[in-house]
Amino acid sequence: MTTTPIRTRPLAARPARREVPTHLFAIGQAVRFRGGFGQPAALAEIYHVTRTLPPRGDSPQYRIRNDEERHERVTSQSELEAIRETSTDASLIERTFGHG
Repeated sequence: MTTTPIRTRPLAARPARREVPTHLFAIGQAVRFRGGFGQPAALAEIYHVTRTLPPRGDSPQYRIRNDEERHERVTSQSELEAIRETSTDASLIERTFGHG
């Protein structure tokens, strides 16, 4: 009886664990698109984060919505910047009674 030696494969190096990017913006937070390529960010375009989504590549994703639009958008964290709403009472009045 002949025995065949068992070949052992060298252990593959375990891939380094990638850190999951963290979301910088919270649900309900006011954000706007960053200006870029010589275009300023539109001040009137205020969005609110409606949901955090899993990262795509190295950038967390968000669902955002503008009060003037009927749909939501999906965007990456790298395209957004946080803003401070100056007066939450004024925006509540505007949403309740309209603009003007």
